[in-house]
Amino acid sequence: MHAARRVFKVLISHPEVPVPALELLRQHGCETIICQSVPPSRTEILQKLPGVDAILWAHYQPLNAQILDAAGSQLKAVSTMSSGIDYVDLDEFKRRQMPLGHTPGIVKNAVADLAIGLMISAGRLFHAGRREIDNSLWQTERINWLMGQELRQSVVGLLGFGGIGQAIAKRLQSWDVSKIIYNTRTRKDNDFELQAQHVSFQNLLQESDFLVVACPLTSETKGIFDEEAFSKMKPNCVFVNVGRGGIVNQNALFNALKSGQIFAAGLDVMTPEPIPANDPLLQLPNCVVIPHLGTQTMRTTTEMAKIAANNILNALKGESMISPAY
Repeated sequence: MHAARRVFKVLISHPEVPVPALELLRQHGCETIICQSVPPSRTEILQKLPGVDAILWAHYQPLNAQILDAAGSQLKAVSTMSSGIDYVDLDEFKRRQMPLGHTPGIVKNAVADLAIGLMISAGRLFHAGRREIDNSLWQTERINWLMGQELRQSVVGLLGFGGIGQAIAKRLQSWDVSKIIYNTRTRKDNDFELQAQHVSFQNLLQESDFLVVACPLTSETKGIFDEEAFSKMKPNCVFVNVGRGGIVNQNALFNALKSGQIFAAGLDVMTPEPIPANDPLLQLPNCVVIPHLGTQTMRTTTEMAKIAANNILNALKGESMISPAY
């Protein structure tokens, strides 16, 4: 007789992980141990971790040695359900040679759509216009009231030209922009296909009419948009961040918006998250702030969850993950 195949235990750190991902794991013989707390309780996670073979990490709490130690030596794989992994102690994973997956590729379309939306809503002063309505200040006899910025014939700059940056550039092909420029450490081989030009960071600041942050938070990008950076940008520039909040010095951004050094901003990410309701940025008419909605569509979230599940299944079989983090 053949010995019964061992059932792998997979901890799911959040109860709202889409069902198709859970079903995928179960179809392949895994037992899912689902944490029930919302927001996720670290205490509950730590209580349920001992003895699991894999972890599907579906939130942004620190993923570090404490979690790996609590699981135990039999742990074989971890996959996040996110693109960015700045909350992960990557050095610790590498030191232990622990397979780690994430889900960067699939998020590009939803985030690119949202970036275009922020470019338009900030550039055309949607938030300022709504405030005027709320305060009964709608002007009907003014020609130069709430004049905004158009994408047409503008220079669009991108910090980062990975999946998200390229998806934004692809969408802009039909918007009649003047030029697309981008800054990365090295030029991308396929930039000519998207009619995009690699430039220095300084040129990105100086030339962009719309400047979109679409890069990860790293030691190189942390706080890169500071007072000096904003001082080099055009007064008509619309600044959009769909990367990570830590890439921007928010005090410097507030001052640039308040003084008119730049025209407007659209933010899907900020520091901290959630941002306090009394944060000065929220008081500015020329700053559109939304609560990190980049991947918040059911289609994309389900696809992210399924990729995370497949990362785990591959690792449990001793195969390479679909989307390894390193």
